[in-house]
Amino acid sequence: MLYALLYPLHTAYSGFNVFRYITFRTLIAWLLSLTVSLVLGPWLITRLTSLKVGQVIRPEGPAGHSTKAGTPTMGGALILFSLTLATLLLADLTNPYVWLALGTTLGFGFIGFVDDYRKLRRRNSAGLIGRYKLLWQFVVAILAAVALMRIPGFTSAITIPFFKDLHPDLGLFYIPFAALVMVGASNAVNLTDGLDGLAIGPVMVTALTYGFFAYASGHIKFAEYLQVPYVAGAAELAVFCGALVAAGMGFLWFNAYPAQMFMGDVGSLALGAALGIVALVSKQELVLAVAGGVFVVEAISVIFQVTSYKLTHKRIFRMAPIHHHFELKGWPEPQIIVRFWIMSVICAVAALSTLKLR
Repeated sequence: MLYALLYPLHTAYSGFNVFRYITFRTLIAWLLSLTVSLVLGPWLITRLTSLKVGQVIRPEGPAGHSTKAGTPTMGGALILFSLTLATLLLADLTNPYVWLALGTTLGFGFIGFVDDYRKLRRRNSAGLIGRYKLLWQFVVAILAAVALMRIPGFTSAITIPFFKDLHPDLGLFYIPFAALVMVGASNAVNLTDGLDGLAIGPVMVTALTYGFFAYASGHIKFAEYLQVPYVAGAAELAVFCGALVAAGMGFLWFNAYPAQMFMGDVGSLALGAALGIVALVSKQELVLAVAGGVFVVEAISVIFQVTSYKLTHKRIFRMAPIHHHFELKGWPEPQIIVRFWIMSVICAVAALSTLKLR
């Protein structure tokens, strides 16, 4: 919006020419998103507390988590508001990828909101029935995938990490593939959101990584130099990613241990989907499993735990997701969080290295 209003003024005032640069608008979006989240955070905490929107703790969770009962939840709304406002103001709204990223994020966020609302209304940890939640996630994801395929110039070819000339074209199978990427990322982030600040740290690191990927894939010279698929218009998602990182930082101010509020499913489901759609647009779909390695490990730990128990009635971990396993081993919560953040940075570096290790 500001881009559309201010950039045309560069013909009269040359200073407004800076708005043509995605890097400049990404920086301003970052500052705006951070400021909004920091300013509105205390008000939101007070509001959620007055409405008694408190976290409901799963009875099967670690015993130490009982002290967190009643902490304001649904704080992910703060992230989504800051992200949306900054993106609408600083991104080029004629770019279809911007609207697709926002629509997908908010669509998954609405599913998370309904899930959180049902938990609060029932005063237990059972929100939407699992299969119904998954169904609605796939509905939103498939609609997003179809819309993505209809954007002129976008192809159904995918990028294989470490192979610069291998880009298999999935054709119509790209739609279920893209939906699986978004739903998988959404639920993986949701599973990671179990300790104060645990999920938002890797989300920010991964979003920063994909901000670079999006900018590179949408910049014809960078794409040619790095030998990645060129996607005209994808660079505009750097603004979206910058706003996402900053909104996460603002939220972390209040979510750091001991948390003053939790993001809830309205945040975790939306943020995972946001990472998924940016990965698809930037044509770095499979690298998401590397950049978001922490989320992958969390999800796999649950899959292995459930499969092992069903087949052998034995558990691999003391509790899944795996961060609870380390809790029960006696690791202090802040130690688990920081170590997972460190692993996330390592994963991000590994993901970026795939651009040259081919």
